[in-house]
Amino acid sequence: MIRTQNPNYKQTIQQKLEQQEFMKYLGFEVTLIAEGRLEGELLLGPGHRQHMGFAHGGLIATLCDIVAGLSAVTLVPKEHHVVTVELKVSYLNPGVGEKLLAKGWVLKQGSRLNFCEAEVFVVKGENSPLLIAKASATMATIAPEAIRREE
Repeated sequence: MIRTQNPNYKQTIQQKLEQQEFMKYLGFEVTLIAEGRLEGELLLGPGHRQHMGFAHGGLIATLCDIVAGLSAVTLVPKEHHVVTVELKVSYLNPGVGEKLLAKGWVLKQGSRLNFCEAEVFVVKGENSPLLIAKASATMATIAPEAIRREE
């Protein structure tokens, strides 16, 4: 059973989103925050595409990492952090369209590790979203006292 250790997880996610400069740079917008789940979307622009016009694989992997990681953040204590230990992305179809939809969720919650999954879909015109990537990720929970900061 998945259960948050932070009853104010939505506020915590919002605070962390304000610090996500790379996510802002990409133009990724979060559309859903729920216990153990996070979703968002990105309007594809020329800077998001590789040489054949598909959404770049690195972009897709980044979206998987973001939604899987933040879905784990919804479950951990407020002052704890989440970092990616492992990320495996399978690319199923080329990302040709106007928008990417990314969905992430915690598959199995643990005290130190959360096992997550993510899916990325492309939207083209009036067509139904097409699944273009599926990912599995392991996210580690880091207590605040375990983080060393160089001064």
